[in-house]
Amino acid sequence: MDALELLLSRVSMPALTEPGPTPEQYQTMVQAAYRAPDHAHLQPYRFLRVRGDRRYDLGKVILDVMLARDSDLAETQQRRLLQNPLRAPEILLPVLTPKEHPKVPEIEQVLSLGGAVNNILHAAHAMGIGAMWRTGLICYEPALAQGLGLSGDERLYGFIYLGTPVGKNKPVARVKAEDFLSDW
Repeated sequence: MDALELLLSRVSMPALTEPGPTPEQYQTMVQAAYRAPDHAHLQPYRFLRVRGDRRYDLGKVILDVMLARDSDLAETQQRRLLQNPLRAPEILLPVLTPKEHPKVPEIEQVLSLGGAVNNILHAAHAMGIGAMWRTGLICYEPALAQGLGLSGDERLYGFIYLGTPVGKNKPVARVKAEDFLSDW
């Protein structure tokens, strides 16, 4: 696939099924992630892979965190929380592992992680893997970070769902440059 075609055709794929990425495809996605801009080459992130039955465990951790916040969650909401990790055969959890550096503030490290995730999404698309990056307030819950075994300074920045796309891609929205670009 042509590089520009790739960039202009990627869309989030919410419906995913087996199979998930192969080890070789993961190797490519990780290599792409680490090509993201990274001031001082700090590599301030890592990824946790969740697959198989561990997806059920993730759903339970998420449900426990949400019940701690609101013990009156409706049964339908509880079932949805348990089922969310089953949307795809595999999930990558992008984790910021901030580093102290005199010239690289944490916000630059967050941006680097965002670039890494974007590169994973594009690499997946190039290989025919469906992907969708989901976030939500649950990501920023300290109890979820603790439940995932993250260290005290690490933070979760979403869920990257990966698998074989089901159905057709959504139409690609086209934008006008003048809607986002102006001269200074």
